[in-house]
Amino acid sequence: MNDKETWDLLIKKAKEVLNPRDISKHIKAGMVSAAILSKKGNIYTGVCIDTCSTLGICAERNAIHTMITNGEDEIDKIVCIMPNGKIGGSPCGACRELIMQLGSASKNIEILVNDETYEVRRMEELIPDWWGNS
Repeated sequence: MNDKETWDLLIKKAKEVLNPRDISKHIKAGMVSAAILSKKGNIYTGVCIDTCSTLGICAERNAIHTMITNGEDEIDKIVCIMPNGKIGGSPCGACRELIMQLGSASKNIEILVNDETYEVRRMEELIPDWWGNS
């Protein structure tokens, strides 16, 4: 599978779990979704869960937690889908921090930022002076 096919599969998997809904009057979920490709070639997905307190989680971190739960800890690629079905660009600061803390190879993780041109950013571009490298 070439990179375009891989990205298209990750986009498809992320869109499959995109499902905006109210869980309760305090929790909304599924407005943003993510898919990650592990170094072992497995795909893990997650959705954002927004709460009225700070207990929520981003889609990327949700997918990472699922990957870790399944015994893996190395990521190759990440894609994030926004409520409008478009690519969400780069992860937020909290997600970037968790991703970088996975290990020194995390700087090479690819994030799709444009699904029309297949433009990719590497984590080291998003956090060039990450504190854990010192």
